[in-house]
Amino acid sequence: MTLHARDIKQDVRELGELLGDVLEAQASTDAFETVEKIRKSSIEYRRGEADTRVDVGRSLDRLDPDEQDVVTRAFTTYFELINLAEERHRVRQIREESQAGVLEDSVTEAVELLSEQGADAETVESVLEDVLIQPTFTAHPTEARRKTVKAKLRAVARDLETLDGVRLTDREKDLVERDLEAEVTSLWQTPQVRDRRPEVTDEALNVQWYLENVLFEVIDEVYDELEHAIDEEYEEDIDVPKLYEFRSWAGSDRDGNPFVTPEVTEETLERQRDTILPLYRNKLKELSGVLSQDADNIDTDQRFDTRLAAHKERLPGVASEAEERYPDEPYRQKLKLMRESVVRVSDVRQGGYEEANELAKDLRAIAESLRENDAEVIAESQVDPLVRKVDTFGFSLASLDLRDHRAMHTNAIAEAVDRYGIDYEGMDEDERVEFLTEAILQDERTIDMADTEALSEDSQRVMRRFRETAEWQKEYGVDAIDTYAISWCEEPSHVLEVLFLANQVGIVDLPGYCGLDVVPLLESEYALSGARRIMGTLFENEAYSMALEARNNVQEIMLGYSDSNKENGFLAANWSLYNNQKRLANITSDYDVEMRLFHGRGGSISRGGGPMNDAMLALPNETVTGQIKFTEQGEAISEKYANDDIAERNLEQMLNAQTRARYNAMQDPVEEIPDEWREAMETASDAARDEYQDLLETEGFVEYFEQATPITVIENLNMGSRPASRSEDRSVDDLRAIPWVFSWTQARCIIPGWYSIATGLQAYLDDGGEIEELAEMYDEWPFFRTKIDNASLALARTDMEIAREYADLADADLRERIFPRIEDEYEQAVALISEITGRDGLLDREWLAENLDRRNPYVDPLNLLQVRLLAQSHLTETEQRTLRLTVQGIAAGMKNTG
Repeated sequence: MTLHARDIKQDVRELGELLGDVLEAQASTDAFETVEKIRKSSIEYRRGEADTRVDVGRSLDRLDPDEQDVVTRAFTTYFELINLAEERHRVRQIREESQAGVLEDSVTEAVELLSEQGADAETVESVLEDVLIQPTFTAHPTEARRKTVKAKLRAVARDLETLDGVRLTDREKDLVERDLEAEVTSLWQTPQVRDRRPEVTDEALNVQWYLENVLFEVIDEVYDELEHAIDEEYEEDIDVPKLYEFRSWAGSDRDGNPFVTPEVTEETLERQRDTILPLYRNKLKELSGVLSQDADNIDTDQRFDTRLAAHKERLPGVASEAEERYPDEPYRQKLKLMRESVVRVSDVRQGGYEEANELAKDLRAIAESLRENDAEVIAESQVDPLVRKVDTFGFSLASLDLRDHRAMHTNAIAEAVDRYGIDYEGMDEDERVEFLTEAILQDERTIDMADTEALSEDSQRVMRRFRETAEWQKEYGVDAIDTYAISWCEEPSHVLEVLFLANQVGIVDLPGYCGLDVVPLLESEYALSGARRIMGTLFENEAYSMALEARNNVQEIMLGYSDSNKENGFLAANWSLYNNQKRLANITSDYDVEMRLFHGRGGSISRGGGPMNDAMLALPNETVTGQIKFTEQGEAISEKYANDDIAERNLEQMLNAQTRARYNAMQDPVEEIPDEWREAMETASDAARDEYQDLLETEGFVEYFEQATPITVIENLNMGSRPASRSEDRSVDDLRAIPWVFSWTQARCIIPGWYSIATGLQAYLDDGGEIEELAEMYDEWPFFRTKIDNASLALARTDMEIAREYADLADADLRERIFPRIEDEYEQAVALISEITGRDGLLDREWLAENLDRRNPYVDPLNLLQVRLLAQSHLTETEQRTLRLTVQGIAAGMKNTG
């Protein structure tokens, strides 16, 4: 059976031709011919039909500022459209492989694998009971596209789907193609570059769009697929619990972003609630259209009758209206009452649901009654999906995590208690722990959180945030905002400080009640190596152990991938994270605490990116408790969640990986690694760290980075609401990890994803190691294989010839000191990884190689034009706009930017 009318080659060809037509119509024939000449010259060079890029360079050199703008817009728009063609191709593959029963990493595959490995129904149920997957959306600014542009691209995507998925008459096809031309024309006429920095509210709205328009619609389909697979594989009934929970930092992450105010956070909470409640009301209205059963034809059970009677007592006026409108239709009466209770969640009238679980219980009562009346199919197709939505999204759409830097809490407490003659600042660590513990456990408040007049502005903000959080929990429910992450946490007192501040406003009342998960974010080598000191002190602390007990004895710990990589380099950072995850697992096990690791991953390889399912399966068994949390950032969000089919596929892959990983961990709780493998990684890691840090400490390296990458352009690109640097100082340490990675990616020299890996591996070989041992590690150790594959991908996206163009922008002495060193490391890494993997090329997936081959000839001219603009000492307003647009175009072409 043919599922689709088109293929990717047709989409790419026709979109390219359409863009050419629009370019000629909107600009000029000369502009079209100029773009075509540059495009063809670039393709000829990449195919080996030209020895140099001289023709491309000459064409670019002849452009005046207005022509530069047109060329940049043409190539940028091309990538925007081709990305949609590739997205459509992914959907085709998913559907075709699913139809053929060969879709890898699906939930069906996961259930079959568990069954093949001997897992009985009870074991599968136990595995699922442990699993909780928490994608956490952040506002970290790695996506350069404007919201308006994204909306137009989604319209183009819908037109492609229509052309691909249905049989159209000639007239219908003509109309869709006309709409497609209109959208591309409008896209061409729309400014691509933001003229202002997005506000926090813009970022929160962006995250909300994916939750509301995609994830809300597809989440129950994943559950349905899982339940179908279980029914096919097992005769016994297996209960499927809640497996997903979505969270967000957009609107609540205060670390380094002064624009995240209490007003913004409250606005986000209110808007998300006002978004989810109408979605439920609409679904309940749709359900009412289905559940029209007459009372004479069914026998409602006691549970349903009891809940209906109780609901009528709570809403007598609505009950009378429901009985009059639906006199012999008990389900419709109940649904009318449920809709009203949903309406009243957010207003002052009585009778509203106090929590989402009450709505879920009512829906389950209806489903159970339907099953008792031999209407299983109705319960399964109409009611169960809504139950899953309520379980997942609650009344908050996505729970918010608060976050701030540890110094903010320390300073606020020091200033507040100083007024009472307490020298908190002068205390050592042990004294601070003792003081905070006693203050939390005593009945009286230590400080007046409302009295902030004499405090600094930062401390006033901290005090207000905690006061407001107490009020938000009363208004929106504890689940709406119940996590507080502490950046650069390095001492036990940093955690107790947050617990203390929460205690002072009533969020914490020990023993018995704690309304926050306090989450240490371990980023520095000092913090990671001191994990037992930090966590052990907390677990043994009287106040903290009480708080932990009140939170079901689950300790969430966040690991920072970005800054660890920036500090230590790719190989050393990943080895450190691997070891420290095992160490944290041992610590929590020693104290009989359940650990939930929160992986602070970015979209790029250097920031923990790469295929999520591979990463989950490569985690040490000791760390796989079933619960897992991870950040979703920047352009990775749109790539994974803009399309319903792809979003469902990503959720399936996560569930596939986590259920398999949890089962493996139950069978083998400790991942045993051969000593020789560990020793190999220790040797390689130490050498890699030394080489990486030595590069960064090379005299003039920061100046080289500024001159040989577009960092200064990126800092002013209006990508996100948060500043690119933590202070006015210019240093690698001060620079945030996102623009650090973004800049190297733009220059096609992605050193954060591979630099020093060759030095490290060669150090192991020079120390008597064997390449065959590394090949065995690659074949048999998921951790090592994943890291080598990720480095391979970063290397494949690197282009040293283009990188050399950027290096030539730097002062000659800097270039000669630094670039040859980078180039040599690249060449060694390519050779070593090819030998370890046994592959002829860097990539093991044919579609990835095809993807790069398709993109490279179109990215190259943007890079070369960007280099020319960066080389100029003065730019006109048009040239400045074009330079910013080259950043966006290269980002669209490279896809993984930060």
